[in-house]
Amino acid sequence: MIITVTLNTAIDKTLEVPNFRIGRRHRSVDQTTMPGGKGVNVARAIKRLGRPVIATGFAGGATGTRIVEALTAESVLTDFVRIGEESRTNTAVLDPTTGVQTEINERGPAVTEREMELFRDKLLYLAQGADICVFAGSLPRNVDPDVYGALIKEVRKLGVTTIVDTDGEPLRHAVRAEPDVVSPNVIEAEELVGHEFNDDEDRTLAVAEIIQLGAREAIMTVPDGCFAQVHSDGGPQLYRVRVEQQEARAAVGSGDAFLAGYVACRYTGGSPEECLRFGVACGAESTQHFGAGVIDPHSVERLLGAVEAIPVSLPAEVS
Repeated sequence: MIITVTLNTAIDKTLEVPNFRIGRRHRSVDQTTMPGGKGVNVARAIKRLGRPVIATGFAGGATGTRIVEALTAESVLTDFVRIGEESRTNTAVLDPTTGVQTEINERGPAVTEREMELFRDKLLYLAQGADICVFAGSLPRNVDPDVYGALIKEVRKLGVTTIVDTDGEPLRHAVRAEPDVVSPNVIEAEELVGHEFNDDEDRTLAVAEIIQLGAREAIMTVPDGCFAQVHSDGGPQLYRVRVEQQEARAAVGSGDAFLAGYVACRYTGGSPEECLRFGVACGAESTQHFGAGVIDPHSVERLLGAVEAIPVSLPAEVS
């Protein structure tokens, strides 16, 4: 079983509005409303790939009820802790003429210490029957930024593989807890290591730096694939994995689809290279759909042959 943890779940509403302009009145040509939050998006994609997954986290109020009901309608198993405050609603406007997406994300509910303790107990119960646990997304209000780090330490004691996709202070704390994998995008990785990246050499160095901060393996997603340092039979190995960029309908959420593909392949025993290539194929295929975590497994398989994984080395002066 795979667990996805989403502490700041949401209803995500996306509107497709051609020639969107601030301060003007517009009509959408298409729209979608679905449960969201990074872990929820990952769970949706894992389910579409046919792997066993259960989504957990917090759900509050009428919005929380909609989140659970909608995931049930998608055949995604759920076991959320109900909280007193209302779960958030996020709104995004996608302009198909430019490909630019504008997002307005609510800050999310406040969570009490008692609710947090209930979630901890639930997660540790679920983890007894799990192989992989994915911690993903932002934190709701009043939650300690070290929460992922603390939960990683406890879940790992049960022999569960831990994977993290978050940013800012929660990511810094999580990395120190030595998770099995961290998967930031470029901006999140720059913030984590404390400097900007100018070229592929900098990006290669960055995943090695993230390992030094505590993560066992690190994957940094980029628009056409990823940079990664993983453990292979011969020891640590750096990879540059890429695919020709697709003409995207909606690129937002491709990182969640990447992570779902990587986790799904790892769950079934894929090699590190196979997991990275499959993740990149899933991320690329997801850009053809309107809605985060939406992928077509058959199209992923067709795209997989175009994904290349290139072993790389650190520059001589730092290797």
